[in-house]
Amino acid sequence: MERPAWAPRSIDISVPSVSRMYDFYLGGSHNFEVDREAARRALEFMPGLPKIMQANRAFMRRAVRFAVDEGITQFLDIGSGIPTFGSVHEVAQAAHPGARVVYVDHDPVAVAHSQAVLEGNDDADVVAADLRKPREILSNPQTERLIDRNRPVALLLVAILHFVEDTDDPYSAVAELRDALAPGSLLILTHASYEGIPLPQERAEGAVDVYKNIRNPLIMRSREEIARFFEGYDMVEPGLVPMPKWRPDTAPEDEDPYAFSGFGGVGRVA
Repeated sequence: MERPAWAPRSIDISVPSVSRMYDFYLGGSHNFEVDREAARRALEFMPGLPKIMQANRAFMRRAVRFAVDEGITQFLDIGSGIPTFGSVHEVAQAAHPGARVVYVDHDPVAVAHSQAVLEGNDDADVVAADLRKPREILSNPQTERLIDRNRPVALLLVAILHFVEDTDDPYSAVAELRDALAPGSLLILTHASYEGIPLPQERAEGAVDVYKNIRNPLIMRSREEIARFFEGYDMVEPGLVPMPKWRPDTAPEDEDPYAFSGFGGVGRVA
């Protein structure tokens, strides 16, 4: 397999990556055949996966614009993946020139591509780090250069927590990040769930098994379990809801049924 120029030498391009599979679902070009093969296997069980990803991105863009409207101009996006059209820095800086954005990911391809996309943008940067180690993220010089934690921050955990197993205690990691944020900060979160998927759960489990087989287990939590991530936050209306129902720009009933799979919400630090 020929290695493209954008793929770091350090990565094994024979192993599927969830970041690159996500890029494939969204129609991006930063993926390999091994990623496309895994994604196509998942699509055999859950053909609406691209619609779910599109709903996830649309929610993120609405939530970022909401944050700017609330006066927040700094964003910490953990598990950011490979930047595609309409990423956080594009939305935030279009709404407020000079808005500061730090992307965080542990996938070398996501980090390398983010560095290329952000070249020349002094108000945005990328950090190679893991959600499970909040202190390393917060103390990173790139984070400290752009994020003033004495002022409100929008913390984005979009489509990332369902890749963190309970044995890694994601609730503690999220609580540690919350405790480091100034009052008025926001948590912007989406999470996969069997609830809302327009398929029998047994069939959806086939797609989940694809992720398990590539050693990136997809943890499908209930709405109640997802709501626990918002402990210590005041929920912003309309609360934790299917993504198209969170402050929609268009009528939710016009959305594809798959778009209602999983949940999204925004909480505010009191």
